[in-house]
Amino acid sequence: SSGINAEYGDAVKVFRFKDGVRSLLSRFQAMNPGRQIVTEGGPIQESVSKHAQHMVNDPIFSVGGDLAFNWGYSGNGARIALTGGHLSAADVNDDSTHGLGNHFACNPLTGKALSAEYAKLWPHEISVIQSAVSPTTVQGTDHGTGQKYISGPVYGNYAIYVSEDATSFPEPGYKLDIEVEVVPKYKFFSEEL
Repeated sequence: SSGINAEYGDAVKVFRFKDGVRSLLSRFQAMNPGRQIVTEGGPIQESVSKHAQHMVNDPIFSVGGDLAFNWGYSGNGARIALTGGHLSAADVNDDSTHGLGNHFACNPLTGKALSAEYAKLWPHEISVIQSAVSPTTVQGTDHGTGQKYISGPVYGNYAIYVSEDATSFPEPGYKLDIEVEVVPKYKFFSEEL
């Protein structure tokens, strides 16, 4: 969910995991080798409120494709990115993969900064879609102290909900909570598939 209202979602994007039995935690812990495309077929639902802002370069809603988790490249990494955006090759240090949970100058296989100094300089939680040209614009001030960063507006809150049997998610305007009531239509991950 992204948008100006933290209580109500302004945009929704729903994906189907390739492997439905793994927890989100286990997916994020799979950093070595990482670089996993974890969904297939692109979004199964996309809904955007007419009140949503900053959708042109939002790291989730302005890009198509499938979810890529733990996208490590050279000494950089993005926890969540989309395949419709730029996914840097494993050995290319171009600072061009933008998404959620980003860090430059790190070991993407362990999630650790390359040094204590780099740990303070190069993390940035939420990026915007942009070219590799320096400086890098990030959402808000939740980033390292590196001179390469420009603090941009905060587009909204992002939330991830996981379900094994729901085929849709409430439309924008629905009041979000820790749990969201959905009506299962089909079993996504049956043993028969």
